[in-house]
Amino acid sequence: MQKKGKIGRIDANCETEESRTQGIVDIPTSIDKAETTIIAAAIETIDRVGPCSAKFEVTSIEDVRSIKREYVMERARKLLEKLNATTPEFREMGKNVTTKARTSKITTYGDEMLPAGPEININEEIIVVEGRADVINLLRYGIKNAIAMNGTVIPRTIKDLSLEKKVTLFVDGDRGGILIIKDAINNININSITKAPDGKEVEELTEKEVLVCLRNKASVEDFIKKYKIKIARTPRKTTRREIKKEIKKPITKSISMIRSSVSAPAKPAKETEEERDFFKQVLEELTGTKGAALIIKTPEGLKTIYKASSSKIIDSLYNFRKRHRVLHALIIDDIATIPIIRTAEKLNCKFLVARNFATTRTRIKLISL
Repeated sequence: MQKKGKIGRIDANCETEESRTQGIVDIPTSIDKAETTIIAAAIETIDRVGPCSAKFEVTSIEDVRSIKREYVMERARKLLEKLNATTPEFREMGKNVTTKARTSKITTYGDEMLPAGPEININEEIIVVEGRADVINLLRYGIKNAIAMNGTVIPRTIKDLSLEKKVTLFVDGDRGGILIIKDAINNININSITKAPDGKEVEELTEKEVLVCLRNKASVEDFIKKYKIKIARTPRKTTRREIKKEIKKPITKSISMIRSSVSAPAKPAKETEEERDFFKQVLEELTGTKGAALIIKTPEGLKTIYKASSSKIIDSLYNFRKRHRVLHALIIDDIATIPIIRTAEKLNCKFLVARNFATTRTRIKLISL
């Protein structure tokens, strides 16, 4: 077998003590496990070496190849760690370049210089977040229509944007995020709300977590029900000084125009059966559209003069006031938010029909059909 290369060089290390010789014999083989064990068992049958009695015992059989494989794997792992520490992978380099290119596009928007993405002007929908780091994190994942509040108070710039665009409020998953939601519901027109997982901030989220949060956004009404948020509503009264100042201002398309100086009726009006039937019919036509309808009263009866999406309601009310018409009723296939109710009050609206109401503290007759 040695001639055929099946068994290699046999090494014997012997020691002699008091006419007795003991030692260890190493026999390397290149045959399979079964044949190796047969040879090992055959060696134990040897009882003489030359003229002397002998005894052989197999102490161990080792697969040298597996030991070498383990050494190779361990050594390769150490070399790879050393290589990664000095030379970044091509994919990582590409990812870093892409991330830096995206985050470098952060801009400022409005008089308050709020951090925002490059598409804040051209996109019809915007995402309102808490801080600059949140905007940068969203840019990192290709979301370019985010704008930051830079604090817990809603800036005037975002209030203006909420009149023109669809707003998604994206806050941190902590108590501060809930407080911001409560304040925003009372001050701006919000279309949907989402928040980071509990205990996490928007700036810490991975791409997958950001996309899941935005995919799971909910309407204001559904979000309030889901998280059982109690909204403390304290409507602000217009002072005499503000009324005089508003009257002196020229007619311009702004939020100050919406906050007109017209006072609300002293007591809620009582609708007639004919009016109620008309309101119900209009609301049925709006069902599923999230739209709104402005109703006037003519000598011939009630008439719908304008229909708009829920996000454009306040703009529609502004245009309505500009024509100096008397608004008889406002019908909304959605929740009536605080800004909408207050604006309708300023226009001396008599009836407000909606699916639900953010507050009932108003002198307008609220009707839920």
